[in-house]
Formats: sequence, structure tokens, C-alpha cells
Amino acid sequence: MIDAGSRPLVNLAATAVGTTRLGPGRRSAAWVQGCPFRCRGCVAPEWIPRRPARHLSPEALAGELLADPDVMGFTFSGGEPMIQAAALAETMTIARRTRDLSLICFTGYTLERLRSRPPSPGVGALLAQVDVLIDGRYVDSRDRGVGLRGSDNQRVHHLTGRLEHVGYDFEHGPRGADVLLSGTTVQVVGIPPAGLLPALGLLTGRPGRHVSTISSDEGPQ
Repeated sequence: MIDAGSRPLVNLAATAVGTTRLGPGRRSAAWVQGCPFRCRGCVAPEWIPRRPARHLSPEALAGELLADPDVMGFTFSGGEPMIQAAALAETMTIARRTRDLSLICFTGYTLERLRSRPPSPGVGALLAQVDVLIDGRYVDSRDRGVGLRGSDNQRVHHLTGRLEHVGYDFEHGPRGADVLLSGTTVQVVGIPPAGLLPALGLLTGRPGRHVSTISSDEGPQ
């Protein structure tokens, strides 16, 4: 999180507006830049460094994610959302003034750790906004290739009842991903099925790179 005076800014790695791959219904997603964990097999290693990326105010981010009028939920991931909790909580507060939205949030921290020793200001405020929290670090040897969570050690917490009975299987449902083309960039939105990212790496001339955003150059995404 970047502090512009007294107002927090979100340090963003990427956004996607209007996807059906990151939870029930049509959603918009924000991935933050920076993560304290270095999980083996991370799908987005370029988003681990805590470096400046794209800075947006909560108002601007809320407006961007709401640009699709059919979006009825947000998904926050990264990177690690809980190290930018205050700005993301404010983003959600602003967005919900416009629309009745659900919120799914991924985190490498456990829920117990977030409640006992929050890693940044605003964690409590963000948790109060979250409907479904998917917690725990990714373990590649426990990735079963199904569900919205990355590996089966991660837990799905319904912190509210909003998404508990919508018929969406967070743990065992089929995975899918949208492949978006923008100029020289190929962006994969969703939980990639096995083999998709290596195949994209071969198509772009960069075999073996296991990332969620693949560019034709080696610069930051």
C-alpha cells in the first residue's frame, strides 16, 4: 500500500473486469503487487516483489472494477491482499455504495493469524467486507487440479452467508481460465488447468515460465 498524504493507494499488479472464472457470477478482479511469501510453483512470481507498480486510489479502483454493469462481485488476489488491506477495504466500501457486491479474497495468511497478528493496518476492516476468504499458502504438491483454491491445504471460509448457498463448489469444482490478448501481452484470468501455462510459454517462445501474465518482453507486467 502506498500512502498519498493521508489517503492510501492500491499498488496494483493487474485488474480484470467482467470474468466468470474467479468465483460465482460475473466478477471483477484486482491483483495487488507484493507478497511476503515465495511459494514454490507460484502462478505469478513477477507479482511477488514489493516494488512500485500501478498506483490507484480506492475511488479510481472501484470505478474501474465497476465499469461492467453486469459485475456483481469482486475477487482480490495477488500478490498478497492483506498487506494492502486498508486501501482494499476502502475500495470495497466505496464500490458497495453503488452496487450490492460479494467479495472473495485470497490470502497466504491463515484466518487465525490475520485475527491475532494482522500484518498491516486495515486487516480487520477488510475481513469485515469479505464474504469468502480462501486462506493458506500454496503448496504445489497438494494441487489437485480442481477448485478455486490452489492446493487442498487451503481453506474456504464463508465469513458471511452471501455465497454459501449459490451452488458454487469452491473446493472441487472444475477449473477454467480466460486467455486475454492485449498488444504484446497474454493474460490468463482464472485458475489455469494443468498444461495451459506451459503451452502458452511455448507459443510465446518462453517455455517453462509458469506465470499468469506472459509478455513478449522480459519487462515488468
